[in-house]
Amino acid sequence: MSGVVGFRIRDVWPRPNATLLASFRDAASPQVADSMSRLGAMDSGIRPVWHSQRVIGAAITVWCHAGDNLMIHKAIALARPDDILVVNTQGAISSAPFGELLATSAVKSGIRAVIIDGSVRDVEALEALQLPVYSRGVCPGGCNKDGGGEVGAIIACGGVAVRPGDIIVADWDGVTVVPLEDAEAVAKAAVRKVASEAARMEEIRAGVLVRPEIDEHLRQLQIID
Repeated sequence: MSGVVGFRIRDVWPRPNATLLASFRDAASPQVADSMSRLGAMDSGIRPVWHSQRVIGAAITVWCHAGDNLMIHKAIALARPDDILVVNTQGAISSAPFGELLATSAVKSGIRAVIIDGSVRDVEALEALQLPVYSRGVCPGGCNKDGGGEVGAIIACGGVAVRPGDIIVADWDGVTVVPLEDAEAVAKAAVRKVASEAARMEEIRAGVLVRPEIDEHLRQLQIID
């Protein structure tokens, strides 16, 4: 690690292997969040800026000053293929630290997706590049490259803590973060959740529109007889 507090770069952290990432392949972001007692889902302000495909990858985290994207440039240089760039911009929405030029570099470096708690720009170009991008908004304003900021820090994004190496599951519903240390257990729970929902869908198609245990629960609460 190099630099000083608030202006430093970490370039080594634990990462999930390909097998662990693949274990989430059948679970949507809501199912993964449900598998963590409904934790880990970023707030509804973090949305895809175009109708991109679902992505799973490992977080490379960036913490920027408002109106500055110096550390995003450095993070792209450090990223490995299939990483997902996750950025905290100190709540800035009147400037966009990420657009077509950085997106082109990100695609060339193998980054799978970008998630920014802030604004982005050049949306048509992002879609043309087929780079999934999630943000809190779109804004034409640009950024400086003065620093500080950090790469590889624990950050907040969409109201959720994100550590470098955490697993990100992002789709049209939004973004869910899985702590790396819990990922194996969450993946197994997500597999069970997917199977449970599939079974319930078959019941609905067969005509069981409301689960019988709903009334039993209401009786326990003394709401019905």
